[in-house]
Amino acid sequence: MNYWLVKSEPFKYSWQRFEQDGKTFWDGVRNYQARNNLMAMKTGDLVLFYHSNEGMEVVGIANVVREHYPDPTTEDHRWVVVDLSPHKAFKRSVTLSEMKAKPELSQIGLIRQGRLSVMPLKAEEFDCIVGMGMA
Repeated sequence: MNYWLVKSEPFKYSWQRFEQDGKTFWDGVRNYQARNNLMAMKTGDLVLFYHSNEGMEVVGIANVVREHYPDPTTEDHRWVVVDLSPHKAFKRSVTLSEMKAKPELSQIGLIRQGRLSVMPLKAEEFDCIVGMGMA
């Protein structure tokens, strides 16, 4: 199993909307590194859902329920999507500033490459953030 973090601006697509929808395809990725990360996702992988710009916080965990396929929002064959479903909302959001304060999270993409929208996490990093959100 692999672990990931995806970012969404809550005014465009929030965790609450995601829970209401029950499933979504993760589209709009137009960065090759983020696209390659989508292509590496496998069914059953766990994904942290991060509200960017507003809130700047991890709010829940999603599951990858379908591996990459062509992005239906564009005719450009270079871009792909994956299907995600909500797994569990955090008891409390974990803010970017809280993550920055944890030395064990200093190497995550969210801190090192803040503009990247889809990024891998190590199991220990994922577990640390989940532990903070479920406390």
